[in-house]
Formats: sequence, structure tokens, C-alpha cells
Amino acid sequence: MENPSYSDRFPGMDELFNLTMNYRWDADIPLPHLYLVPEKSEEDFVPPKKDHVVCWIVSNWKEHYIRVKYYKELSKHIKITTFGRGFGGYHYGDTLSTIASCKFYLSFENSIYQDYITEKLYNPLAVGTVPIVLGALRENYEKLVLGDSFIHVDDFASPKELADYLLLLDSNDDLYLKYFQWRKHYKVRKLELWSEPMCQACDYLRKRRQFKVANDLNKWYWGW
Repeated sequence: MENPSYSDRFPGMDELFNLTMNYRWDADIPLPHLYLVPEKSEEDFVPPKKDHVVCWIVSNWKEHYIRVKYYKELSKHIKITTFGRGFGGYHYGDTLSTIASCKFYLSFENSIYQDYITEKLYNPLAVGTVPIVLGALRENYEKLVLGDSFIHVDDFASPKELADYLLLLDSNDDLYLKYFQWRKHYKVRKLELWSEPMCQACDYLRKRRQFKVANDLNKWYWGW
């Protein structure tokens, strides 16, 4: 479930495995970190009380990360409340309650790879905060959640343009609340890593008994 940058490459894996099970959609058994499930609601969703406009909790801080560079530029144009070791301290509070207290949360992945979308997207969606995503393409995110439930940095020509849009939403409740309309029809669920993968693998094998071989995992997953 980790991306290639944080997954060791081992020799001798060619033609060793029959199936791939991975967060990527082109795996034999796709396991996205989160997904939507239908759930009807008769009432409009009311977000929890917000104390901050934009916030970010981060521990893994490296200057060369794209997300770090983007944050530095974005913070020149809008106040971002920050938490975590990446900012010289620790986050002692509850992560989800902290995210819930913000109108927008920087759901920035540490690495950009095909279909690599983690709980950084799930957490704000689950607690009534609008995620601002940086990572895979918008079309990859829209395989998991509705396109009007998040804001993608790629939709803006610059961090300043994104900041201007966030300030507009902050001053206009009607525009802001449109990002929660999906909640009338769905709820978001996180993959249960310790149980669901095994169940899905068993279900796949029960339904499909044809033989196949994963020929070149290095090329498929690591790109060489």
C-alpha cells in the first residue's frame, strides 16, 4: 500500500507471483485506501464549527518535496495553520478533531504516483472539511470520490490563484457548502488494512480460477 519511493525493490520477483494486489487500479485486485458507499440523507450536511481557514498536519518534511514547495508559495497569500514535527513541534491533539476545525485541509501526498491517494484524502472528507489535494491527477481522485468534494491544486494556474479562490469560499457560505452536497447520497469509508485485503483476495480466487503470472513487477510498479 506504500508508493514506490517507500517500497524496496527485490531481485528475483519476475514470474514469481500470480496476481498483484495494490492501491493501483490496474492491479488484479485493486485496494484503494478509501471509497464511497451509498447512504441517503434527508437533511443537508452541517459542517462542524471552524476555527481556522486552512490547516496542515505534517511530520515528514523534506525540502525537495513538491508539497513543501507548494505550501511555501501558498502560505505567502493565505494564512495556513500548521501542526506536527515538520514545523518544529509535535501534534498532541486528536488529528481528526483538528482537521474538523478547519474549513480546508492540505491533503498533500508526499510522493506523486499513479493512483497513489491515501488517508490524507479520507480524513477531511470524513469529518466535514474540504480537502485540497496535491498528488495524482484529478481523474485519479475522481475514481474514488466525486469531483465536487475536493479542490485540486492542478485546477489553478498558481498558488496565488488557489489562495484567492479559498478566500472567496471563506467569505461565501453558499459556495463553500456546495462541497458537501455529495453527503446527501454517500459516505466515505476507509480501507480496513488488517482485514479487507485478505477477504478481497479470497473472494477473487473463489470467483476466478484461471492461471496467470505477473511477469515483470519491477517494470509495472517501479517503472524499470
